[in-house]
Amino acid sequence: MTAGNWRRWLIGGMATLSLGLSLAVRAELPAENADWTLKTEDHGIRIYTINRPDSSFEAFKADALLDVPLANIMAVMINPGSCMEWVHGCVQADQFEGGRFEDRYAYSVNNMPWPVTDRDYVLRIRTHGNQRQGDVIMKLNAVPDKRPENPDYVRVDRSDTLYHLIPEGNKTRMIWVQHTDPNGALPGWLVNTLLIDIPLKSLRKLEQVAHKPRYQNHVLVYDDAGQLRGVVPASQTGDDEVSLNR
Repeated sequence: MTAGNWRRWLIGGMATLSLGLSLAVRAELPAENADWTLKTEDHGIRIYTINRPDSSFEAFKADALLDVPLANIMAVMINPGSCMEWVHGCVQADQFEGGRFEDRYAYSVNNMPWPVTDRDYVLRIRTHGNQRQGDVIMKLNAVPDKRPENPDYVRVDRSDTLYHLIPEGNKTRMIWVQHTDPNGALPGWLVNTLLIDIPLKSLRKLEQVAHKPRYQNHVLVYDDAGQLRGVVPASQTGDDEVSLNR
């Protein structure tokens, strides 16, 4: 092999390796039925963790049966500011760039214990539901470059979340899988605490919030193909002007 060919082979190999590493960084979330380790169970909420081969931070899974109908939960989820009502540590939240029910963007800030700098998130939220199957899947993925950074916060550039919402009569089973790399140096005790506290406290709060009057009496709206297109108050279901992209 000539020197020129060797250099081209080496550069090509490094490019392939770089691509492989970048793909590894965005590895898929662990499956719901992966080999999770149960960390705690409290009032029917089970929290599991699992190691990630591509990260020093574990992923978590929460499994809870919430005593509230699916439509109520979804009414909470479509409210851009609801993060501050139920997600533990969320102190700011809004939706931006318009978007549709099925595909939209949100910004949020999470408070961290002093002296750790607060983290902010820019998320793409995709929502899918099928009328025949009945469940709803929401995927929340970090898109850090979608909004300019704020010097007061550390921007989280890797966060992947799955909400799987399954109706069980007038109750809803919520399976929450998440892996986040919070950037920067964090003490191990804090990371381990957050893996338990965030889902446990958030799910307790979500059940309470979904019972508030403003989230009552909502219905899921499907198109002619049976795909979920929105959530509206039941009083609007007979209104021809109701937008399926609400």
